[in-house]
Amino acid sequence: MASVARGSKFFEQQALAGLAHMRFTTAHRVEGSYSGRHQSRQQGGAGEFVDFREYSGGEDLRRLDWKLLARTGKSFVRLHQEETNLVCTLAIDGSESMAFAGSRTRGGSKLEYAQYLATALAYVISLGQDQVGLALLTEKLADHMPPGSTSLHVTRVMQQIEEIKTNPTAKAAGGLRTLFEQTTRRGVLLYFTDFLMEDLDETFAALRLFRHRGLEVLALHLIHPEEESLPRGTAFRFIGMENEGVLNCSPDEIRTQYAEKFSAHTAMVRQMALAAGCDCRRLSTSVPYLQALGSFLVERSG
Repeated sequence: MASVARGSKFFEQQALAGLAHMRFTTAHRVEGSYSGRHQSRQQGGAGEFVDFREYSGGEDLRRLDWKLLARTGKSFVRLHQEETNLVCTLAIDGSESMAFAGSRTRGGSKLEYAQYLATALAYVISLGQDQVGLALLTEKLADHMPPGSTSLHVTRVMQQIEEIKTNPTAKAAGGLRTLFEQTTRRGVLLYFTDFLMEDLDETFAALRLFRHRGLEVLALHLIHPEEESLPRGTAFRFIGMENEGVLNCSPDEIRTQYAEKFSAHTAMVRQMALAAGCDCRRLSTSVPYLQALGSFLVERSG
């Protein structure tokens, strides 16, 4: 990963060292090739030996083939027919609202937060010798890298994450449907978005397609702290980032109404996600991404 460390500003390898012993796991049984930690739905030969794989630090030492280690001095684990790798796709919302960064004193944009978090997840997923892919979503599928697990592939995924630019659109369903059509394997879809879109119903209908096919869907709902409450002051001009126009007003006049509508929107997003069979996690960009990622991985590890 040395080339990644030099090439992506979002890859903080030293900071990620504390998470190197952790692995991204799935809450559901998945289908794939061989990695040795995730259980396949496929039967036909449960427990049957099929291959060896080089030992990855942090795995259960009971999985080691000790006889092979004694003969060769190399660490390998035995793989069986029912064991399978994890296939993950990082889908990032590229709409213009993701570029919202608030005031300069409150950190970066929602997109930058997603880029740091997605890059770190790509790294953690690759440590487990699992596969990771990338999709950039606007009103269409703007970019798609199918999942892979080689070091070169992961490097390219991180480089593509760094190069993401936003697009002035307020729709997401079309891109998700195209991604669904190009997704041929079960696994996990991690969707990084702020859910500020006009076609919210259609977006969740598209996510439901992935669930019907047997994929696990994790919706990471990104919220900037300055979206949760209006700024203090007498007069402001609010400019829509996705061609919604301009609004001149005093925040104090609409503060209560805004808070109620924002709370209702976030509650509706969670309700729609759960109804679609998706796991939904609300993330504030005020929380350091490493802290959010660490809590996320611990929770999923059980």
